[in-house]
Amino acid sequence: MEFGYTLLCEQTPPKQLISDAVGAEEAGFAYSCISDHYFPWIDDLGHSAYAWSVLGALAHATERLRLMTFVTCPTMRYHPAVVAQKAATMGVLSDGRFTLGVGAGENLNEHIVGRGWPSADVRHEMFRESLEIIRRLFDGGFVNYRGDHFRVDSAKIYDLPAERVPIGVAAFGERAGRIAAEFGDALVSDQPVADVVADFSSGAGRGKPVYGQLPVSYGTDADDALHRAHKLWRWAVPGWKVLAELPGPKNFEANSANVRADDVASAVPSGPDVETYLNAVKTWADAGFTHLSFCQIGADRQDDFRRFAEAELLPALRERYG
Repeated sequence: MEFGYTLLCEQTPPKQLISDAVGAEEAGFAYSCISDHYFPWIDDLGHSAYAWSVLGALAHATERLRLMTFVTCPTMRYHPAVVAQKAATMGVLSDGRFTLGVGAGENLNEHIVGRGWPSADVRHEMFRESLEIIRRLFDGGFVNYRGDHFRVDSAKIYDLPAERVPIGVAAFGERAGRIAAEFGDALVSDQPVADVVADFSSGAGRGKPVYGQLPVSYGTDADDALHRAHKLWRWAVPGWKVLAELPGPKNFEANSANVRADDVASAVPSGPDVETYLNAVKTWADAGFTHLSFCQIGADRQDDFRRFAEAELLPALRERYG
């Protein structure tokens, strides 16, 4: 397995995202993925920088660290032809260190353009068309496209990287997993969905990377670390099928009002003990994930987590997982 460091735009000021990535590279992480939201999930998180501006800065601030969106939605806020152009530019700026991670999106971020929020079936149709467009633009030359949801009129990307930008496709369930197998160079999921990974890896995705993300709340005081996780990550407990439909931070706050600290503790490893994190990683390794990124909860605890990762966590992970 390879291990990454998540830059969470929803909790971190924009300039700190850059310094955190530099610190992650120095600590020995192999890659860094960045979220792409218009809103934070809850107001306590307090931020929501434009990920693509940050990515441009990251390409110049880092030297070896591979970069990845986790994930961008190429259907509503952004037209897929524009996503293809942005991703190709990042491929050039980063000298081939960029992977385009894409997903079908959340109401939270996509409703802002005033088009409403389609049903899951329609969202998957839109997602499939967007991937067809992006892949064709990555091939070079002019592209015309007329689908049920998107039109492209004589589009061409003039600045393509020397090596094609890989596309990681997010999937939580069977339908999205089929799309990932058809269009993806990698599978992406924020849950250890062993069945989806098995289907992907036994078919068209055989031998391709599988990326996951694990929220963590490191701290030397176990009670404080769990309290922080509950305060800032309680919104995530209800699960994706609920979260994709909620339109704003206030809705996430109301939906998670009765979530207990114990509910968060079962999903978020926390505290100072390295074995806690190794046991959590095992779940993802057993599910077939080849890459796992750590998302440290709390913008003010990033330095502490990187020091812990460099001194204890990453060496232990390398010993166990090669």
